[in-house]
Parts: sequence; C-alpha cells; structure tokens
Amino acid sequence: MKYFIYLFLLPIFLSAQDNNTTIAQKWYTNYEDAQNAAQKSNSEILMYFTGSDWCAPCKVLKKNVLDTQHFTDITKNYVLLYVDLPRKKEKISAEEMQQNKELLAQWNKKGLFPFMKIISPDGKGLSSISGYMGQGDMERYMNFLRQDR
Repeated sequence: MKYFIYLFLLPIFLSAQDNNTTIAQKWYTNYEDAQNAAQKSNSEILMYFTGSDWCAPCKVLKKNVLDTQHFTDITKNYVLLYVDLPRKKEKISAEEMQQNKELLAQWNKKGLFPFMKIISPDGKGLSSISGYMGQGDMERYMNFLRQDR
C-alpha cells in the first residue's frame, strides 16, 4: 500500500517542482538569429556563456538567477543568447559547437565561466560580468542587468 501511495504522488511532486522552479523564457542559441532580433527590436543582446554539463557555478547561477521570475522581469528588454560549451558532444550540434567556440574566442577571450556579455544591437561589446560564488552574488548579477546603458 505504501508503494502505491508513493507511485501515485511522485508524478504530482515532480510536476509541482518543475512548475515552481523553471520560468519559461526565450533563449536563442543562434547568434545570427539573436542579432537579427536585437536589431529589429533595438534591444541589447545578453550573451550567457556556460558549460552546462561540467561548470558547477554555472549550474548554481542557472538555478539561483536565470530560472527566477526576477531575472525574467529584469531581462524582458534584452535578446537572450545561450552559448553552451558542454563536454558531452551530443548535447548540441556540431554547427552550434563551432559557432559557440567562435563566440568564445570573440567575446570571452579569457574563457571564463559563467560569463555574461552585453552586446549593443549593432554588435559592440558594452559590459560583462563573470564568476558566481552563490547566493551572495545573486544581487551582483541583478545589479549588472539593471544598469542603464
């Protein structure tokens, strides 16, 4: 009987967790598409460099900052570009990996992770932030994103 209750409640628990922690947001993975969207809307691009399957600070930043309603509210006027450099090659296509390596060489020359770069609609680098040490850094990221440019 105990196992029946667990089997019944497990899907409810899992879906409740997903609904509470993940905020749906449009992230581009193609730089050209993000650049076109930024030019059309005259918005800045927020480029986020991550190693989604190996970078522990990136995973914590995603959970504590990127997957929050506060982040969604602050970044509503940005075009978001997700630049993933995973170790598992099957996570992204070869074309996307090549593009992301080129973006890394152009915009994140030191190879810092996590790393955010703000790009103007016409393709000029404006400002950046890197590293993540946990909850204490959450406000540092929010202040970075709130800056008037």
